[in-house]
Order: sequence, then C-alpha cells, then structure tokens
Amino acid sequence: MPTKICPVCQRSFSWRKKWEKNWGEVNYCSERCRRNKHHGKSH
Repeated sequence: MPTKICPVCQRSFSWRKKWEKNWGEVNYCSERCRRNKHHGKSH
C-alpha cells in the first residue's frame, strides 16, 4: 500500500479504499489536519 506523510502532523498514513478515486489529491491524514493546514500562519 502506498503511504504519504501528513504535512501538518508529520505522521505517515496509508492508502485507504475511500481515497481510491482521488489518492493523488489526498494530502492530509484526517479532516482535522486538513482544517489545521493554516495553523500558525496568518490568513
């Protein structure tokens, strides 16, 4: 299974069936990390 590193929490996460169609667009391990992608930066 392919894995990626989450840019927010720096954990590796694996391919999941729910990402089958859009694995190329998945960058975050969870919704929480996706929402926190701007954490610490001003908008």
